[in-house]
Amino acid sequence: MKTLQQLLSIKKHKEVISIAPHRPVFDALVVLAEYRIGALVVLEGDKLVGIFSERDYAREIVLKGKSSKTTPISEVMSTSITTTKPSDTVEQAMSIMSEKRIRHLPVLEDGKVIGMLSIGDLVKETIDYQQRLIKQLESYITG
Repeated sequence: MKTLQQLLSIKKHKEVISIAPHRPVFDALVVLAEYRIGALVVLEGDKLVGIFSERDYAREIVLKGKSSKTTPISEVMSTSITTTKPSDTVEQAMSIMSEKRIRHLPVLEDGKVIGMLSIGDLVKETIDYQQRLIKQLESYITG
């Protein structure tokens, strides 16, 4: 299985897509739509302070009747953040995400966010890995 560093290197968006905690939720929604992603890391400078996701929007803005144009991200972001490191494998990350019941996992190196992976990224790689393994086994059997 690939490491998370290998997986990050083949992602469509190689840059860390983030937003500052003082920005309004509406700005985060614009970025989510623009990049067609489900969550953003919230950075204060280089420091990871939270994650803002579509779920946060639904639960903390829509259901509570708040305004996305006036509510700062810091009021609604998730601050209990599980992270991983680039040397971890896809399998290790899948295990963490399943255990913690989370859908997005920031990857940190020396305390700095170098990327974020979604459960979809990990599932896609797992399926690709299994397909490669099946082809190798078929080749071995018929070879």
